[in-house]
Amino acid sequence: MTILRKFLSIGECMIEMAPNSGGAWTMGFAGDTLNTAWYARACLPERSWQVDYFTRLGTDGFSDRIIGFLSDNGIGTAWIGRDPARRPGLYLIELDDGERRFTYWRENSAARRLADDETLLERVTGAADTIYLSGITLAILAPNRRDRLLALLAQARTRGQTIAFDPNIRTALWESGEAMRDAITRAAGAATVVLPSFDDERSAFGDETMEHCARRYVEAGARDVIVKNGAGPLAFVTAEASGVFDDFAAVDPVDTTGAGDAFNGAFLAGRAAGSSVVDAIGKAQALAAQVVGHRGALMPHEQIAALS
Repeated sequence: MTILRKFLSIGECMIEMAPNSGGAWTMGFAGDTLNTAWYARACLPERSWQVDYFTRLGTDGFSDRIIGFLSDNGIGTAWIGRDPARRPGLYLIELDDGERRFTYWRENSAARRLADDETLLERVTGAADTIYLSGITLAILAPNRRDRLLALLAQARTRGQTIAFDPNIRTALWESGEAMRDAITRAAGAATVVLPSFDDERSAFGDETMEHCARRYVEAGARDVIVKNGAGPLAFVTAEASGVFDDFAAVDPVDTTGAGDAFNGAFLAGRAAGSSVVDAIGKAQALAAQVVGHRGALMPHEQIAALS
């Protein structure tokens, strides 16, 4: 009997409104950690990996539709809590030559309470082989709930679980720059793999180069760091190798939404399947290049399968 390994993504799923090619608005569901779970599900073999999502939703019809959407696309929902007093967040995407701008309504989203049930949180963080979260996951939590989640993740890493973290810096979500930098650094110390984006890191931490960024996270306690750099060369420092990866073709973006999340999902899937760091980066970069040619954050799984 095959024993399923488990990939768990923790964060906020939101209602997404994005313009289609005709200029009309279309509704979907997305969010950075959900996007990564989506691409991990597409890249991991179903016979040996289960992919789950942990968040908190409301009891309204849109929350029900999110649950159905996840289930229909092979992402487990058993850990998702429900809050009768709150609803999912909402965001709109505006595009300018493929680059995106977001407008959010998320101040009272149910996901802000995802870590309130401490018993559930302990069970969730103890139940996965790989746990993925982002800086947005941390930013939306109350400081004491954020601290508890980080402590549980540090314990999980000690037990041998893989903890993957993308700082995904969104300054407006944090109570202060100091709190943001402190929490992100502590999260890196609890993480096995850190997946920062250089532009964000340079702005928030003052890193002069990608290599400086990578070394800072290694010094914080991370084992492997992959510094993404949009469509440019990226840097990596890991337990097995370090260097710069620039072996990919230039693309004309249609919509860059979700490209970094796709990279994360594909990279983590590759590493989970035993690929070398360089091979996993190559596959992840190739998928991200396809995603920027697709409108919206989530490329259909059947299109992803056709690429392999």
